[in-house]
Amino acid sequence: MTVDHTHRALRPVEASPGVLVHPTADRRLATGQWLSAAHITSAAEARREWRKTGMTLLRLGGIFSAVRIPLRVALAPVGFDRPSREADEFLSFALEDGPVICDPAGRRYYALVPASMPTTWHVAAAEWREDEVDCLGRGVYLGVPRLERTTLQPGSLDSYWSVPMQSAGALCTPLAVARLIAAGKHALAEEGGLL
Repeated sequence: MTVDHTHRALRPVEASPGVLVHPTADRRLATGQWLSAAHITSAAEARREWRKTGMTLLRLGGIFSAVRIPLRVALAPVGFDRPSREADEFLSFALEDGPVICDPAGRRYYALVPASMPTTWHVAAAEWREDEVDCLGRGVYLGVPRLERTTLQPGSLDSYWSVPMQSAGALCTPLAVARLIAAGKHALAEEGGLL
């Protein structure tokens, strides 16, 4: 599968008459501010942690939640078995450029979704648990890499943005996430593999 997506950087925004366009740096700053509002103690502490360690711990269920998807489920539709640029391109396409964090060490992805998804999709979320897919919300904290960490570093197991967040509040749609999970489960079932 070839997907022509160059999502390593934020996508440029086309100007139209009467539309204000913000430069990439402004969008990245706004996105960082938005995300840091979910920090356990303060937005300033989130920014310090990103500068110092490249990661910060953010509280889920307030401004966004996450769906944790095992790598084998997320990448089964295209037959990949590890994170890669091609896997990132597939996820960008499948999740319509919604933000995704890759945790290579844990062999899983985190699709960032609206805060309400764990509640509104609770029936589907209960069914997904048998496949080790979890809808994470209130009471859960997620390690989030700094926004500039957008590629898998050779020899590293550090988390990175498999699909970078395009702007503040721009999240994966629950339906796109559900379709990806269904496609992954279907592909694994066709292979005869056990989830």
